[in-house]
Amino acid sequence: MSEDKLTYKDAGVDIEAAAALVGDINTLRASTESGAKKLFGAFGLFAAAYDLSDYHEPVIVTGCDGVGTKLEVLLRYDALEIAGKDLVAMSVNDILTTGGDPLLFLDYIGVGNLEKEKVRRLISGMSEYLADCSCILAGGETAEMPGIVPDAMIELAGFCIGAVEKPDLLDPSQIHVGDVVVGYPSDGIHANGWSLVRKVLAAHPQDFSEEDVLSLLAPTRLYHDVVRRVREAGVKPRAMAHITGGGLPENLERLLPGKGADLEIPYWENDAVQKVLLYSDDQDRFNTFNMGIGWCVIVRPEDAESIGGTILGEVGAECGVRVKIQTGE
Repeated sequence: MSEDKLTYKDAGVDIEAAAALVGDINTLRASTESGAKKLFGAFGLFAAAYDLSDYHEPVIVTGCDGVGTKLEVLLRYDALEIAGKDLVAMSVNDILTTGGDPLLFLDYIGVGNLEKEKVRRLISGMSEYLADCSCILAGGETAEMPGIVPDAMIELAGFCIGAVEKPDLLDPSQIHVGDVVVGYPSDGIHANGWSLVRKVLAAHPQDFSEEDVLSLLAPTRLYHDVVRRVREAGVKPRAMAHITGGGLPENLERLLPGKGADLEIPYWENDAVQKVLLYSDDQDRFNTFNMGIGWCVIVRPEDAESIGGTILGEVGAECGVRVKIQTGE
């Protein structure tokens, strides 16, 4: 080869290493296939396929999300497995709100230089969560982009495809005044509100130990167990909500056009989070954080006791969702 000729590897992209990575992660990916849920056809083709013939009237549901600015702190603390779990939960939970089953998940990973071990750890976290909720890691894209993605940074995006029988698809238009809002706890701040958290940490570093920060980095909770419990109780909810950016007010208001609710939520028993709230605006926090409630189910009053969780309040005729929190005293 002429000395003045350049290769793709000279430009910073190692396609042989990228091809080898696919083989390295196949064992992790295969762990997400179990029992009745398997790809239809081979893995590693240009697109993945799933057989929907077990469904009578399948409706496809889709969602995509990322990890947001939490990713910067996760990378700083080398918590790559948590980043993978967050990525899965943010999309899978949205699929679950429809009443559907998450079937396939795909990821996009953008890096400046391919470091196989870092990518493997990300996918390890994804695979663990996907196996927990019986969703298949169907494929994805790892893009090596030197000069575009800084070496210390990673771009992440996740995409989930699910299906639901048409009669089982939840319809929030069926919510009535007097229906009950039931809440389920979060495992922390999850993956929303981190622009504010990062600002608080930067402004008051003396108040947060490494243990505090690691506590704040707890992965987003998967709520497949809650959905399963509701189904096992024989209850079809009016609607379900994943409490992400916008907090309880915004995420519930999208289900309640023309209606509202006055909610009282338990005190958030989390020492590290309470330190963050100490430096957060008293009202803005409700529109930024989940305030300890990561999932809500709206049901008929007679169904509320059978599905566990904490009854937060009732749907009312007045517009808007107002939230107050119980004191910790």
